[in-house]
Amino acid sequence: MLGVPLFLAFAIVVAAIAAYFDWRTGHIPDRVTLVPLAIAPLAHFALQFMHSASLHQGIDAAGSSVLGAILCALVPIMVWRMNANAMGGGDIKLLAALGAILRPLAGVEAVLYAFIAAAVFACGRLAYQGKLSRMIGNTLVLALNPILPKHRRREISPEMLTPMRFGPAIFVGTCCAALTNWRPQ
Repeated sequence: MLGVPLFLAFAIVVAAIAAYFDWRTGHIPDRVTLVPLAIAPLAHFALQFMHSASLHQGIDAAGSSVLGAILCALVPIMVWRMNANAMGGGDIKLLAALGAILRPLAGVEAVLYAFIAAAVFACGRLAYQGKLSRMIGNTLVLALNPILPKHRRREISPEMLTPMRFGPAIFVGTCCAALTNWRPQ
């Protein structure tokens, strides 16, 4: 991928700005997510076209960027559709933007690392608050509910859920993906 360090640095900057807003306000502004989402395919196209002078390769690079956005938003959209309180729209748009910047492989890595970071953050926070064992029990209920017969399912109350801002975890995941994909040129 051409311009790897440039795109990795851009992804880190976008994730850092989004994490800041999410940490401070609980919301990620559209301008932080939608502008990079729109610019990334164009930047990939332009860089590839300037390097190869091939329209076909430029279109492939832009298409790969769009595919990255779709793949990185797929699981978060499914999580959001199952429970709108589980993930915010800003998080989904941010992951799509990062997928467009990083393209499919590095983008999906960033999403995976973000979910791992969120799990580690959540367990650490709950252990600190003395609520970790209750959370593990609630997680088992949430995991088993979909496969149990309707008469055996337990109601999921809002008290069973622990809200957490996902932007900082996305930043950590993006940094991890950037580190694993860094190749000096």
